[in-house]
Amino acid sequence: MKIRSIRCRPVSAPMKRPLTTSTGAVTAATLLLIDLETDGGVIGRSYLFSVGKHNLPPIAKLVEAMAEMVKGDEVAPLDLERKLRARYALLGVHNVVLFAMAGIDMAAWDAMGQSLKLPLVRLLGAAPRPIQAYNSKGLGLIPIKALVTEAEELVAEGFRAVKLRMGRAEAQDDLEALRAVKKAIGSNVGLMVDFNQALTVAEALRRGRMIDDEGGVYWIEEPIRADDFAGAARLTREIATPIQLGENFMGPEQMAQALAAGACDFVMPDAQRIGGVTGWMRAAALAQGAGTEMSSHLFPEVSCHLLAATPTCHWLEYVDWANPVLAQPVELKDGYAIIASQPGCGIAWDEKAVARYAL
Repeated sequence: MKIRSIRCRPVSAPMKRPLTTSTGAVTAATLLLIDLETDGGVIGRSYLFSVGKHNLPPIAKLVEAMAEMVKGDEVAPLDLERKLRARYALLGVHNVVLFAMAGIDMAAWDAMGQSLKLPLVRLLGAAPRPIQAYNSKGLGLIPIKALVTEAEELVAEGFRAVKLRMGRAEAQDDLEALRAVKKAIGSNVGLMVDFNQALTVAEALRRGRMIDDEGGVYWIEEPIRADDFAGAARLTREIATPIQLGENFMGPEQMAQALAAGACDFVMPDAQRIGGVTGWMRAAALAQGAGTEMSSHLFPEVSCHLLAATPTCHWLEYVDWANPVLAQPVELKDGYAIIASQPGCGIAWDEKAVARYAL
């Protein structure tokens, strides 16, 4: 089975719960939909998240350039990755270059699964099973009263854990938000917090110790600049609450560096940034070797398959941002993601919605 063409389509999908973080607001899901057409009639699908309309054109141009490089090649993801890495070695396989490669990789794995009539999870050698998920759709930097209402609504959707964004200008404001959400969800619901890289090392130590004193927080995510592994290692040593990193690991190589530095207690790669399915499986082996629990960041449709094949599987981050353009969004039951049974990743587009939200 060979690649005939790769098509990109940018869309802006509406978000039911716009998210305000310490680094800015996300009010719409700007996605690049990828269709990898093969000479066997199979179409592999994936999507990339661009965090803003202005980022879509350069990512799309990279995917299109890579599509020309692999046109006529066999749908063999490891070989495709090796070829593209070699072609982009001098430019650097990071950031948007890696995003584009990951999009092609995920679509290629999807096509392989469809051609063999196997769900991705079985193609990777694992059996489908429910994957525990936390609700990450809201709880941004909004007023306390709205936070409490939103926390109650997110838990009512059947989840056993939620994530609160932090990183307000004053530490006391963060503390008030934390206390209000903890009270709203009760002691039986897990609570993660995410600073989105808002703090200096010194301020992260101060706020981390405040969180330690409060107790009951499952992890502290990205308190400082994502690539400051030395600073993160200090936080991991000195703060009792586990430190979570990973959504910004650029490939499994950077995850290996973070683990070697002792920069975190948990890891949570992003399928787009880690290098798609291929990069994820290499990262999963690193996590197993380090004895480190591994969660996912975004992309629940493919991440549930990947986590089922991950030896140190931890939590799936659930967001519904792609749902408006999906024919069949991820099924949830009692706070668990149910892996789709159809071949491949289970991604299919709602073409009417794609046309409606096209950019």
